[in-house]
Amino acid sequence: MQWRMDAGVQTLALTSDGGVPLVIYWGARLPEAEDLAQLAASTRHDLTGGMLDQLSALTLTPESGRAFAGQPGLICAEADGTPLHPLFIFDRAERHADRLTLISQAPGLTLSHRITAQPTGMFTLQTVLEAARDIRVLWLAAPVLPAPQAADHMIDVHGRWVREFHLNHVAWTTGIRAREARTGRSGHEHPPYLILPETGCTNTQGGAFALHYAWSGGHRMLAEELPDGRRQVQFGAPLGAETVAAQRFETAELVAVYSDTGLNGIAAAFQRDIRDRVITWPNPARPRPVHYNCWEAIYFDHSLADLTQIADRAAALGAERFVLDDGWFGRRDDDTRSLGDWTIDRSKWPDGLQPLIAHVQSLGMTFGLWFEPEMVNPDSDLCRAHPDWVLGPLDQVTGRNQLVLDLARAEVRDYLFDAVSAVLSDHAIDYVKWDHNRLLPVVDSAQTYGAYDLFDRLRTAHPGVEIESCASGGGRIDAGILARTHRVWLSDCIDAEERLRMQHDAALFLPSCVTGSHVGAEHSHTTGRALPMAFRAWVAAQRHFGFEMDPRRISDGDAAVLTEVAAWYKANRDWMMAGTILRLDSADPSVTAEMQLAEGGGRFVVFAGQNAQSVHSLPRPLRLTGLDPAARYRITLRNAADAPPQSRGPNALKVAPLTLTGQVLMGQGILLPVAWPATMWVIEGERL
Repeated sequence: MQWRMDAGVQTLALTSDGGVPLVIYWGARLPEAEDLAQLAASTRHDLTGGMLDQLSALTLTPESGRAFAGQPGLICAEADGTPLHPLFIFDRAERHADRLTLISQAPGLTLSHRITAQPTGMFTLQTVLEAARDIRVLWLAAPVLPAPQAADHMIDVHGRWVREFHLNHVAWTTGIRAREARTGRSGHEHPPYLILPETGCTNTQGGAFALHYAWSGGHRMLAEELPDGRRQVQFGAPLGAETVAAQRFETAELVAVYSDTGLNGIAAAFQRDIRDRVITWPNPARPRPVHYNCWEAIYFDHSLADLTQIADRAAALGAERFVLDDGWFGRRDDDTRSLGDWTIDRSKWPDGLQPLIAHVQSLGMTFGLWFEPEMVNPDSDLCRAHPDWVLGPLDQVTGRNQLVLDLARAEVRDYLFDAVSAVLSDHAIDYVKWDHNRLLPVVDSAQTYGAYDLFDRLRTAHPGVEIESCASGGGRIDAGILARTHRVWLSDCIDAEERLRMQHDAALFLPSCVTGSHVGAEHSHTTGRALPMAFRAWVAAQRHFGFEMDPRRISDGDAAVLTEVAAWYKANRDWMMAGTILRLDSADPSVTAEMQLAEGGGRFVVFAGQNAQSVHSLPRPLRLTGLDPAARYRITLRNAADAPPQSRGPNALKVAPLTLTGQVLMGQGILLPVAWPATMWVIEGERL
């Protein structure tokens, strides 16, 4: 028996010969008349010397009891620890609209694989294991998919604090590429994303497959090439994350997509899926407001006089939301104390936060506030009153001088809900920056389920409040957390040169509207590098725009540039936030370029960032993508005044717009002026 699922441009076809079903096709959408029985027959392998007399199938859950040569998709035991090697027999298929559930049985066990075709063109897949008695599960993989044979490498993601979303290109070889995040977060180190490009794939052409595990509590990924040449990819929670015996276990959703238009097809699909399916917006029609965050201006040194001055200046520069960061509660004069004590610090705020909020609102801005609810300082009233609420031993090594609260405990979640909700109820707050600055001391899925419950309760109680996910910057960015939040803080590094690359690579997975990007001080607080305001501002304008330096300390010239870019962002944000980020294949490695294309293709903007000196004297042509070859487009260099003195030739875009066909723009490309490093060219395009 066979089944077929279609989502957007892709098809997933499966079969069962009596055991757990397996994938026989994943790729470009098949013709409607495709004979699935013949397709299944076409995938049967030969045998040769040195092999068993029957080839164990690479099923949705490879079974350890069937002499499968690779990694099993299930490792389980009786409650007393006795290993189990169940052999499942296919039982039935249940189909409801766009969901297919394939159910297999073993004595006392039921294994279900759910596959859903989402309206955004993605497949989401989930494995559920149910038992008639308590059992233990060490490892349960989401439905296992075959990796492409026409590929020589894979792309996964790594990073660290202030250097997130860096792409690894790892060659396929016989054996296992294993990655495991055991920090209790999606992680800076290796967030749960994998791209499987076919040979010859670029940003703009070729075939590619991609997977994302939508879970915020860490993950395990296996990409395995068997000795016989078959390839499999498994995603699930970290080994041993289910710490108690139970009768039901389920994976998070695995999001899967195929593209026949290169990496940009992957990027467009993920961006659309996050924006249009995963996130629940409080007010979808509201423009994404320009942020001002005070963290790098004052840190913990709060005073109403300073902050009202800063608010005045921020509003004049174009801010529409003012965010008060860490330092407003308990006795929070540094990061060693008071986490968990979510009451206003009356030594700093004798009249509470209301005077600042009222002033911010009088300037036409809304007000946001920082919290870190999942953490506690040993030096806090909460920890002294409830040391038993700490996750792990009290004498453990701290992280950023803090411990983690055990969110598996209902009384801990109730306390946090009441504390945070009271602040939100008593003040006009439309935005919460929710931080998570500490790695977990133990691996336990119950912590993530508890965090999700807390988010869900607060969202229900305060549906108009937007929430940003921050975890030492980009340490918790995944579809699981974005189902409960509305913005991510990509990195604590707002050095524009670092951000240019980070944003470019993160665009493979994240849309503009959720990716916060701020203009920092002239000298970066995390790298010490000094960069011009125009470059800092245009890099931030590529995403959800804001700024967080001390605006009282910038020059009049820099203020004029920042005001101009903020106004440009406001004029263009609606179509940009609803559009698609397309990475461009730059022929010059010193140029990082992308194109943001409006829905319908009627307008676009190209950002071409010069991040180093070019090898050659003159720029190479930059080829665009995603346009109608036959249409005519007017292109305009928005910031020709940023050309350096060395740009002294007759480059046409410096003088006037050009009108060219999509064929020319994509086939030959455009010539930009000579640029110094730390220059961002901004080219606006309109279809005529």
